[in-house]
Amino acid sequence: MQNRIPAVLMRGGTSKGLFFHANHLPSDPGLRDAVLLAAYGSPDPNRRQIDGVGGAVSTTSKVAIISPSASPDYDVVYNFGQVSIDRPLVDFKGNCGNISSAVGPFAVDEGLIAATEPVTRVRIHQVNTDKLIVAEVPVKDGRFDEAGDYEIAGVPGSGGKIILRFSDPGGSLTGKLFPTGNVKDNLDVPGMGHIELTIIDAANPVVLVQAATLDLEGTEIERIDTDETIKAHLERIRCAVAVEIGIAETIEEATQRSQAVPKIAWVSAPKSYQTLGGKAVDVAEVDLVARIMSMGTLHKSFAVSGAIATAGAAGIPGTVVHDLMSPEASKKEIMRLGHPGGIIEVGAVVKETKGDFNYKEAILGRTARRLMEGNVLVPEKYFHRDSR
Repeated sequence: MQNRIPAVLMRGGTSKGLFFHANHLPSDPGLRDAVLLAAYGSPDPNRRQIDGVGGAVSTTSKVAIISPSASPDYDVVYNFGQVSIDRPLVDFKGNCGNISSAVGPFAVDEGLIAATEPVTRVRIHQVNTDKLIVAEVPVKDGRFDEAGDYEIAGVPGSGGKIILRFSDPGGSLTGKLFPTGNVKDNLDVPGMGHIELTIIDAANPVVLVQAATLDLEGTEIERIDTDETIKAHLERIRCAVAVEIGIAETIEEATQRSQAVPKIAWVSAPKSYQTLGGKAVDVAEVDLVARIMSMGTLHKSFAVSGAIATAGAAGIPGTVVHDLMSPEASKKEIMRLGHPGGIIEVGAVVKETKGDFNYKEAILGRTARRLMEGNVLVPEKYFHRDSR
């Protein structure tokens, strides 16, 4: 027998996943995770998620759990989970900025907030990071209006523009904008020697490395997922940083139990390249070129949380990102970041007071769409402790 759980499949930015009301899932965290894994078809050693709704890539194996907020400071509570494809793990450390863009539309359509036309302002308590995200959601006839002419790289077509405001994104997981206290570190990475990098925690902890440090141009796309040496080096750096900032105790724990954070990205000075879709991006169109990994594979566009961290680092002297920026670009409040799918624009408001940097707000536009609604079916056995 199977149990039916009400769920909505939503695209948020360049990601998609199931959205649940919290009271429709088991309250026991272990049972909840077992049910979510079964719903997605994980773990699947063949990495296909063939026996569930997962799409076999990290950007389509995400989950959002939503509930009304008991606090007058927020409208809804949003818990994000990254569902592993090949391991029995739902990682609730950190957030997904793309999935965040669908939380406001979900809240409007599910009646969790009174709809106001033409824009409904939804105050979201992002519990993974304990931060406020304000979503400005276009509304028509009392529902989220997904139609519009706003385009984002990595998603075909256009949609209604959702403005996301990430309030005070610094210290989302570690409590500090720069977890080590340094804007730049020279970390001894096992098997690689000393690597110069910036560790910044803004929306999510992110490791930033210059592409040249990895002997890369920075514009590579297909090569990243086919070159096992590059992927191994990136994972080695990522895991070493996880240990350094206290997310994991060992390299092994970091790679097994903390696949989602910290994220690792590499950056290069502006240059021309071709996107995955064959579109030419000219050097004059971007302020920086960057790539980011997602659960061990190249993100085919760019993680929103990674873009927030990168944009913040760009405006802070001494970071490996700032070192690559022109003086004019590093002072801009809107940074144009070139990625495999195209260009993402991020507004970063960073204030300096007596040498201390405060990341006040990150702002960017996204689109979202409600794709399917109904019930996801999960075998009855996963709702019992003895099934795990």
